[in-house]
Amino acid sequence: MSAVTPDRGVAVVTGGSAGIGKAICQDLLDGGWEVVSLARRPADIAHARLHSIEVDLSDRAATAQAAAEVASRWPVTTVVHNAGVIRAALLPQVQLTDLDALVDLHLGCAVQLVQAALPAMRAAGFGRVVLLSSRAALGLATRTSYSATKAGMLGMARTWALELGGEGITVNVVAPGPIRTDMFYDVVDAGSEKERALAASVPVKRLGEAADVARAVRFFVEPANSFVTGQVLYVCGGTSVGSLTL
Repeated sequence: MSAVTPDRGVAVVTGGSAGIGKAICQDLLDGGWEVVSLARRPADIAHARLHSIEVDLSDRAATAQAAAEVASRWPVTTVVHNAGVIRAALLPQVQLTDLDALVDLHLGCAVQLVQAALPAMRAAGFGRVVLLSSRAALGLATRTSYSATKAGMLGMARTWALELGGEGITVNVVAPGPIRTDMFYDVVDAGSEKERALAASVPVKRLGEAADVARAVRFFVEPANSFVTGQVLYVCGGTSVGSLTL
């Protein structure tokens, strides 16, 4: 196993090649963690403590292989599951194959990665798990499969928090609202009136940035924050206390 950065350890970040995942990787690297990015593409960050493994995390067999590889190479004590896709559709057009794919990516992948990391966490008497859900877990038109699986993360995290808290392992959720990433601009055209109207509808009067989410993740993974578990932090500019229309 490779050397571990003192007082920080090794963090696995899914979807670390772009957007929120890339910002999380960079923030953890800046904070002293050794980071393993699991994504379809290598993380575009030049850093001696960053390791990229290319994998399709919606493929259970490929995920199992990557999880086993990571566990054999590094004593992982932090898992940040950020990878996700939307598959937008109104109810009459929802495809069960899309629902199955998002169950595998958003929920099954989290189970596989945390299971693989648990032996190292238990050996260290310390662990941090952060699941990236979404403000859409509260409901959003066209998001049947996405909202259902992102909401499932909340119940899963609360369950794991109860099961693992006595072993020094905390499990929490960060739920972003509208964040300016490539995924956001797949739904909303950059510079459009829709983008301006959406920003104006957010209580804080702006769209979020990937760095806003990375800072929230950092709070949950800090070793000192051991008395916070089973919680959901909405990084959404206040949209979780009102309505949101995309």
